[in-house]
Amino acid sequence: MIFAVISGLISAAILPIFSRFKKDLVPKLYPFIPLGIFIYLASFLQHVVSEGAQFWSYSWIPSFGINLDFRLDGLSLLFGLMITGIGALVFFYTSYYLKEDKYLDRFYGYLSMFMAAMLGLVLSDNLISLFIFWELTSISSFFLIGYKNEDDSSQKSALTALGVTGFGGLVLLAGLIWIGHVGGTFSYTELLNSSEILQNHQSYIWIVILVFVGAFTKSAQFPFHFWLPGAMKAPTPVSTYLHSATMVKAGIYLLARFTPLLGGTDIWNWTLIIVGGFTMLYAAIHSLFRTDLKSILAYSTISALGILVFLLGIGTEDALLGAGIFILTHALYKATLFLITGIIDHETGTREVTSLAGLQKIMKPVALAGYLAALSSAGVPFLLGFISKEVMYEASFHFGSWAILLTAALVITKIILFVAGFWVGIKPFTGSLPEEHKSAKMPSPLLWVPPVLLASLSLIFGALPWLLDGLMQSVFTSMLPEAPEIHLAVWHGFNWILGLSLITLAVGLVLYYTLKPSKKLIENVKTFDRIAPIQLMENIAMSFQGFAEKWTGFFQNGFLRNYVITILLFLTVLAGYRLYDGVDIHLDWNQISQITPSEFLVVILMVTSIIFALVTKTRTGVIVALGIIGLANCLFFLYYSAPDLAMTQFSIDILLVLLFMLVLFQLPKNRSFSTRKIRYRDGLLSLMFGSLIAILALEVFEAPSYSEVSDYYAENAYILAKGKNVVNVILVDFRGIDTMVETVVLVIAAIGVFSLLNLNLNPKSKD
Repeated sequence: MIFAVISGLISAAILPIFSRFKKDLVPKLYPFIPLGIFIYLASFLQHVVSEGAQFWSYSWIPSFGINLDFRLDGLSLLFGLMITGIGALVFFYTSYYLKEDKYLDRFYGYLSMFMAAMLGLVLSDNLISLFIFWELTSISSFFLIGYKNEDDSSQKSALTALGVTGFGGLVLLAGLIWIGHVGGTFSYTELLNSSEILQNHQSYIWIVILVFVGAFTKSAQFPFHFWLPGAMKAPTPVSTYLHSATMVKAGIYLLARFTPLLGGTDIWNWTLIIVGGFTMLYAAIHSLFRTDLKSILAYSTISALGILVFLLGIGTEDALLGAGIFILTHALYKATLFLITGIIDHETGTREVTSLAGLQKIMKPVALAGYLAALSSAGVPFLLGFISKEVMYEASFHFGSWAILLTAALVITKIILFVAGFWVGIKPFTGSLPEEHKSAKMPSPLLWVPPVLLASLSLIFGALPWLLDGLMQSVFTSMLPEAPEIHLAVWHGFNWILGLSLITLAVGLVLYYTLKPSKKLIENVKTFDRIAPIQLMENIAMSFQGFAEKWTGFFQNGFLRNYVITILLFLTVLAGYRLYDGVDIHLDWNQISQITPSEFLVVILMVTSIIFALVTKTRTGVIVALGIIGLANCLFFLYYSAPDLAMTQFSIDILLVLLFMLVLFQLPKNRSFSTRKIRYRDGLLSLMFGSLIAILALEVFEAPSYSEVSDYYAENAYILAKGKNVVNVILVDFRGIDTMVETVVLVIAAIGVFSLLNLNLNPKSKD
């Protein structure tokens, strides 16, 4: 299983080498990677249906409770099949759609990386590994959304998406760590037994809020929805893959996965109902004010995500079953519509629905796929959209005293989505073909076969829903462990739910024929742009940037002396407050050894050097005096039996003196800006800081001595790390990660210094 998850990362990593020699083979071979994983995951379908969840565990950082544990149950299997199945079709589609792109191989690398991240996310059984894959989806989607990196709008869209989802990811991390702390483990399977502990804990509300922020940002819920329409700047394969079946549903997956863990409470249910309900209505209405096909699809996608959140909030058996069916339904018809939009744009050069008509005369298979997808979106019988609509109406219709209001909101949303789906899937193909599009032609099978396959699945599963019984039963059980047995059917008899479905179809059809997409509709809503969430967010960002510039201008003003003064003043106030706050210092002078003549001479040497450094007027003199002080410290280490520290101090001191002397030759002539007032200020601050440090150092004598840590290192240095030098073992083995990070920081700093040294500030100069 781990190979299936990381195969996308491996293929992305080797792509630069592979494409250097066989670049033309990349679009021919890489589509078979998701196809192979799809077949592999599909082979577990019968096991998951009959036996329940399947598990794999790979040790990673067991001391922190972090492992690469994978759980394949109905929910993760459904998402895994969508990620790889739709992914394979997108990979094949891309091979022709972007065949002229010179960076096509790079695009496949980004797609492979994203596929691996999504697979790891939905299969992870460990909360920390889930978060790592969660962030990888944000990073890889950043590259995909900003693929047209020479376009300013694409760059802005990618940064906006990364900023919003990255912020949500950091908040989610806090929530996941909190869950692990309260539950005592990061294993999701083990946490399922602690759901009551989590829900009864005093931190439950804060945990839920943190999880909601992470899920809402990723699934584009109001007011975080604005990044998704902007992400439509990406190529159509990206929009299809990320915004119909995978990335935007990561937040939905998280909420569905955590429903048995955190769900069932009022704050959980009603927050999801309110946020999801408002999002689905708000976005559905916005889709009517757009004329670009991808914009219409973007807002209808946000609305569909709102419906899913709304259903998870209702939380009843019908609602959770409806959410599971609608996840698949939406992925099938929305991916189809996105792919069709790409075909239309590829062949006609436009996505404006107002100028599109009659294309069925040229591309009949594409038109057929569009009709099926639009009808499934509308919920027409014998298509999968009808079954999902029936179940979700059933859920809202029986939700107690709020049934009328919630059902009305859902019906209105579905009516509007009916119109939006018809605008994209039917309008471009019906009517008379405009003169400017008569040169369009039937696209390659690599373009039209994927949408036809997806649309056909909507028809097959809609006409024969019993084919999904096993998978949907497993999905249902994943969200509701005590779920009853289900049997999907097309016909449920004459009842109120059927009446609501017919009303949706009738009103939607009337609205489709009476309301025409128009540029005037867009102009009507532009007056509200100043209070739109994206505008408010940009205003907040600009205000924060202004504050940051003033703050940085005050503290980071380019003078090193000011930086040192700020740091020392802060530490002095902090340490002084600690002494003032009731710390009682009693020194046991018996613990302090008598001063020897050699120690006294070293102190005299240090004091003399300090005085010389203060009175000298040359930089060289100051550097030499400070070097002597450092060497005097080495003698103290030797006196107290620490030769290794003495050698370290000696090496560092010599190196610093040499570096300072080298830098000295590059500095301009010494110009003293010091005044009597500045010298008094610096002297007073130095005296205060030095005195406090001396007092705190002496206070160490009164602190109780604990030897557990040192004893552990001494006892285990050779046993665990096979090293006799305890200090080296601590640095290399016990603190290996810390040392590695320090090394990385030094390398980055060295690269920065090298870049600055080679920076040409005057490129027009011949020198």
